[in-house]
Amino acid sequence: MPVIKLDTHIKANRYIVFDLARSIDLQSKYVTSSNEKAVAGRTSGLINLGETVTYRGKHLGVRQHLTSKITEIDRPHLFVDEMQKGAFKSLRHEHHFIAAKDGTLMKDVFIFEAPLGVLGKIASQLVLKSYMTNFLKNRNKVIKDFAESGRWKEVLPEDEELYYD
Repeated sequence: MPVIKLDTHIKANRYIVFDLARSIDLQSKYVTSSNEKAVAGRTSGLINLGETVTYRGKHLGVRQHLTSKITEIDRPHLFVDEMQKGAFKSLRHEHHFIAAKDGTLMKDVFIFEAPLGVLGKIASQLVLKSYMTNFLKNRNKVIKDFAESGRWKEVLPEDEELYYD
């Protein structure tokens, strides 16, 4: 099973980074490389434990639907989403948030398995791992930009008490 691990250093409060990472609005409006939109389940706001979201987007030239469920959450340390329906045989995305001296270290652990047996394994190594790595890097860049610039206020509640570390 391919595993993608990414570290993103963000000069912002861990609570803000955590909430941006689970913001349906940020994903639907600003992560534009795949034109993903939330179309079912939780379609706006912050996704929480036990909730699902179905995104419709175009990946590798094909319109797809992916339904994920939040299976673990410990704000502001960790949340995990797992595919319920979609193009992959399985998909688990762990989002870790570690307080750092100058902000937050956001760590992604993205584990997936393609369908189609041996053909899927070949596709994973030749195309899917690189494609998904670039998709996640783009998403993380958007989170970093919003967190560091103060634009987080466009998508998150502005209640300061929510963001004390």
